[in-house]
Amino acid sequence: MVDSEITMTYSAILRDKAGNRVIRVQFERDTDSGKQLAEGLLPDGVIQRQNGFSDEEVRDLEEYLKNNSDEIFSRAKEISNPLKWL
Repeated sequence: MVDSEITMTYSAILRDKAGNRVIRVQFERDTDSGKQLAEGLLPDGVIQRQNGFSDEEVRDLEEYLKNNSDEIFSRAKEISNPLKWL
C-alpha cells in the first residue's frame, strides 16, 4: 500500500437482513487530491465500495479484514453494549 496514514473505524455489531451479525468497517485517508474511502463488511472481509484506492490496496484491505476479523469483532462487541459506556 501507499505509505500514507489510513484510519480505520468500525461500527458496533449489527444485524443484516438475514439476522446475521455483521460489522461495517471504513478505511479513510487524506491525500492532496482529497479524501479516499473504502467500506467493508465483516465477517465476509470484502470491500463493498471504495473511492481512490488501487485494486492492490483493496486486496490488501480485504486481507487485513480477514486476518484481523476476530480482534475487530472483539472491539466492536465492547461498543455494542451501551452499559459499558457508563
